[in-house]
Amino acid sequence: MGVLIKLLWFFRQEWRRYGIAVVALMGIGVITTIPPWIIGKLVDAFSAGSLTRDFLLTHVGWIFLAAVALYALRVTWRIALFGASHTLANQLRQRIFTHLTHQSPGFYREMKTGDLMARATNDIDVVEMTAGYAVLALFDGAFTGLVILAVMLFISWPLTLLAFIPWPIIGYFLWRFGVELHHAFTDAQARFGDLNENVRESISSLRLTRAFGREFVEIGKFNRIAAETTEANAKVAKIESKYHPVIELGTGFSFFLSVAGGAWLIYRGHMTLGQLTGFTLYLGYMIWPMFAIGWLLNLVERGQVAYGRIRQLLAMAPRIKDEGRFTGRANPTIEFDINAFRYGENQVAALQNIHFRLEAGRTLGIVGPTGAGKSTLIDLLLRLEEQSSARIRIDDCPIAEFSLENLRAHMAVVPQTPLLFSVTIAENIALAKPGATLGEIQAAAGFAQIHEDIMGFTDGYETEVGERGVTLSGGQKQRIAIARALLRDAPILVLDDALSAVDARTEQSILTHLGDVRSERTTLIVCHHLSAVRSADHIIVLDRGELMEQGTHDSLLQNGGWYRRTFDYQKLEQAVEEGR
Repeated sequence: MGVLIKLLWFFRQEWRRYGIAVVALMGIGVITTIPPWIIGKLVDAFSAGSLTRDFLLTHVGWIFLAAVALYALRVTWRIALFGASHTLANQLRQRIFTHLTHQSPGFYREMKTGDLMARATNDIDVVEMTAGYAVLALFDGAFTGLVILAVMLFISWPLTLLAFIPWPIIGYFLWRFGVELHHAFTDAQARFGDLNENVRESISSLRLTRAFGREFVEIGKFNRIAAETTEANAKVAKIESKYHPVIELGTGFSFFLSVAGGAWLIYRGHMTLGQLTGFTLYLGYMIWPMFAIGWLLNLVERGQVAYGRIRQLLAMAPRIKDEGRFTGRANPTIEFDINAFRYGENQVAALQNIHFRLEAGRTLGIVGPTGAGKSTLIDLLLRLEEQSSARIRIDDCPIAEFSLENLRAHMAVVPQTPLLFSVTIAENIALAKPGATLGEIQAAAGFAQIHEDIMGFTDGYETEVGERGVTLSGGQKQRIAIARALLRDAPILVLDDALSAVDARTEQSILTHLGDVRSERTTLIVCHHLSAVRSADHIIVLDRGELMEQGTHDSLLQNGGWYRRTFDYQKLEQAVEEGR
């Protein structure tokens, strides 16, 4: 019952609905005892020859009223109880989603997406059932059973004790099955998370799988994980299948003992035929409480596992604390003071000895070989990553003193891999500024050199782009993402290798327009093609996490270092391509 105790916070919150449901269920438990009692009276009257028409109609009328009352109470508890459990599921989903949005990239490096999906869907469904059906089983089953037991003891306590001889044995087996079920269901939920992750990974990499002809390899991998999941669920089903046979066998033996014992008591004159009839009916009513107890134990064990997994997820505190209090507008002057940054305690520094200042309204180019730490530097600026030895200030204020909402409101970011949602192009661009007019959207698209492409589509800005922008080319997706960032008109614009999929002419046009519309704002351009940073006010060259060179385009060419060598190579490469 541990999971029900852990859910007390919710039961207190929804005490009205649960109170109504419990009162209704307890009322059902009491009213349920009326029909067998009346039937026993009718049998005694019939066997004694004293049954009259008025007596029969009166008692049948009471049975009818009891049936109407039971109907009304059952409708009431269903609305109240399941309405409350649906509320719990909704609240848990909101908590998990909010919790996930506050986690850093490091959290997602350690957790599997499929497992997170399983916790946010399947586990919540199990907890919802526990908060609904387990309460039903507890009060409609256990309470009703206690009421019926009290009536049976009142009719004949010796016969009740005789009929209940098998029940302790049933209880032992139910407890034993519960222990087995807990372990089996824990494993089944973990396997379900693995299956989710495999499906997600397979769908997202389907193009790569086909390109390398790995369809049969991936199918085999999926079949193996699916078979393991099936085996784990089959084990759960096997344990669950033991509940009903044990209960049915026990109650069947109870019926045998009650009929045999009741016949002997009638023979001895200690019980009437009507009492035995009522007693037998009550014993039949006890079948549901016994099933309910087994069901309750089943639900509790499942809920214990599922809620434990949800609590474990919610207990993972965000590594980036949102404790900043500054909510004002800051001048977009950025100062980097990074002694060292590591992704893990024992890992090599991803960044070290990086110290420079970027004045407001200036453009910074960040270049370097693959794995140099360029994107890591941007992650630190966005506070997606954080470390005490890596300090960044905006307008001489440490970024940790900004609220996360305010810090990110100062920035518009175009990531390496632009993400588009399965909505219209206009809606994708307007994500940066909800409520933007079509004119504003078109202006941003024009600056990003994507307006003409959009107007070439049949539905223009109302074109559905498909999941992740599947209907668009890589360059079109990048330019739509740039338009989205420009529409936001934030003090700081970050282009993280956001021009890699566009041609040189389009790249130059975009950069020229950026210079026109963002002359008083700060821009950071991360790129591999050095042509994108030629006009930058300041350029830094990172290599293996260190600042190796810095200066303007012309001064770096004169230094003859990595920048000069790479620029000459890319210039030659471009000349060869144009010569073709």
